[in-house]
Amino acid sequence: MTKPSFPSLLQGFFTRRLMQQRQASPHTIGSYRDSFRLLLQFAHKRLGVAPQKLAFEQIDAPLIAAFLEDLQTSRGISAGSRNLRLTAIRSFFRYASFELPSHAAQIQRVLAIPNKRFTRTQIGFLTRDEVDALLRAPDLGSRSGRRDHALMLLAVQTGLRLSEITGLCRSGVCLGTGAHVRVVGKGRKERSTPLTKATADVLRAWLREIETSDDAIVFPSARGVRLSADGVQYLLAKHVAHACQTCRSLGSKHVTAHVLRHTTAMELLQAGVERSVIALWLGHESIETTQIYLDANLEMKQAALDKVEPQPGRIGRFRPDDQLLTFLKGL
Repeated sequence: MTKPSFPSLLQGFFTRRLMQQRQASPHTIGSYRDSFRLLLQFAHKRLGVAPQKLAFEQIDAPLIAAFLEDLQTSRGISAGSRNLRLTAIRSFFRYASFELPSHAAQIQRVLAIPNKRFTRTQIGFLTRDEVDALLRAPDLGSRSGRRDHALMLLAVQTGLRLSEITGLCRSGVCLGTGAHVRVVGKGRKERSTPLTKATADVLRAWLREIETSDDAIVFPSARGVRLSADGVQYLLAKHVAHACQTCRSLGSKHVTAHVLRHTTAMELLQAGVERSVIALWLGHESIETTQIYLDANLEMKQAALDKVEPQPGRIGRFRPDDQLLTFLKGL
């Protein structure tokens, strides 16, 4: 039996494994595609071999470890993002284990590369004043300003994921009685999210400026195509910089589409909405995912603390420890 080449093996992984067998979502396929584009570019630079001419044996554990290290040092990505790239690579090598059993040792060494451990920081979100300043920033006299205002308002009110916002089509916006947007999120799960009257009015006005076909992208780029993730981040950064003139606290925050999603969840939580409802609203697989918003809500924790009778404390006199014991204690 002829051994498949690395290019044909990688193509088979995407077409047969991901698309046909697993029926992976476009989001997953896009994430895996980007991971391998970065890996192949790194291999080309490191080995001097064009991606089409790479041999499977050249994509070994040392190369992949160096690639992951380069992602964090050169590109400045987080440990979490680094682990997501490794997940894509592992998935490919598990597929390769069935196609190339003779390379079992090489495959096992790659699969043994551990995830990078990291401290999970608390989520970021915006206050109502910061949201108001951000929504006032776009120039409504320009078409791009009206688009950006409608996009940010929808993001803050619905908590849609970035991919759900950029992929939203005209057919997914229902502005009659019970106005809502309908999206297909992670795991190919469809969900509908209600709209406030203000958001529905803004979207209704904006829809008059785009194409009338059902598959028309609601928030197109200047070229009329779907906005990229970088495009959304660019417009957010632009409006945040302008909003900082009236709301200085925005200057210390890194505002992304995901931060707007977190903001939606925090507003729902502070309004007394149950965790189970928030999980349904955001399209979470598990209600436990929604726990992160409780962990980040300092006001709710302070309110809970205020209801508890404080324990009496005692103040003692400080006596320094032996220097050697202090050193050992600090290890």
